[in-house]
Amino acid sequence: MPLDIVEKFQIRRLSILNENGDVDTNLDPGLPDQVLIDLYGAMTLSRMMDNRLLSLQRQGRLGTLPVCLGQEAAFCPPILAIRDTDWFVGSYREIGARLMRGEPLINSLLLYNGHEEGNINPASDRTLPVSIILASQLPHAVGLAYGSKLKGEKDTVALAVFGDGSTSEGDFHEALNFASVLNAPVVFLCQNNQFAISTPLEMQTGSGTIAQKAIAYGMQGIQVDGNDALAVYQAVKDAVDRARAGEGPSLIEAVTFRMAMHTTADDPTRYRSDDLVKKWEKKDPLMRFRIYLERKGLWDDKKQEKLEAGIKEDIDNAVTEFETARQIKNDAPFDYVFGTRVDLIEAQRKRFLMDLEKEVGHE
Repeated sequence: MPLDIVEKFQIRRLSILNENGDVDTNLDPGLPDQVLIDLYGAMTLSRMMDNRLLSLQRQGRLGTLPVCLGQEAAFCPPILAIRDTDWFVGSYREIGARLMRGEPLINSLLLYNGHEEGNINPASDRTLPVSIILASQLPHAVGLAYGSKLKGEKDTVALAVFGDGSTSEGDFHEALNFASVLNAPVVFLCQNNQFAISTPLEMQTGSGTIAQKAIAYGMQGIQVDGNDALAVYQAVKDAVDRARAGEGPSLIEAVTFRMAMHTTADDPTRYRSDDLVKKWEKKDPLMRFRIYLERKGLWDDKKQEKLEAGIKEDIDNAVTEFETARQIKNDAPFDYVFGTRVDLIEAQRKRFLMDLEKEVGHE
């Protein structure tokens, strides 16, 4: 009996705006001028806020935090492709996306100084809190999308964002499988930044791409240049449109690079070379997008100076507000472990307050 071919597949890679700022006019999504300007502003805000958070951490004014530097094109443009009524289910490396969803600047300052209040986004009740445990948010995204569908929200989509390290977790595979079987309107967006902390991609998977993992679960998969804001937007928009039309989930692999450390507790010089970093510096998503805007006559040095001055003022005000004394209960975390009070938790609360009182008494 001859061997029959039962399935064939190919993975496409989308690139529209290259590292020199050259654009493929046939693929350019044609976003309105003001939308392009606003997107560049959001990416710049993300970069400047990230730098300020890192500076505060190094000064001992903030706790350990993840750094998003260099990945702005992988998480800001997708927000343009979804609606306020859609679910945004992220991890911890997409500050610009959260700001675009209305999160106040002070939130990151609160969160990375140990205050869970930083997870509250009053502007968007469909933006989930930061998720630290790898891939743990992905089954939630499937449940939210499928639940919305069951409730009759025929055009609600869930956008789930995660890193390449998450693809090594069981939750990733379970989420993709359930999404496919249930035909749930989910878009899985993987920010492949090359390293899961210190583990390079080739030590995580034998697959040539992350995008091809979509094939095993019967969904659309595509790889995009994750430093190309236009390509990331278009890929997410296409996937969102398919999900809204009832055509099921998609997996997008945005190939990008983490320009700084995994978190401020990490030393990236121990596992990657300076030459590799310099190579990716030339692919900076902000620089190429600025060149694109300048060539369209939408941007210049004066506008850049004005933008940066305004952002700096907003960030300064947020830092001042954050470092101004406020009334936050020391034992507030104990209030939210369960919906009702539990004896064991209350005993822990009591012990915590007693220990805190002793520490204050010794000062």
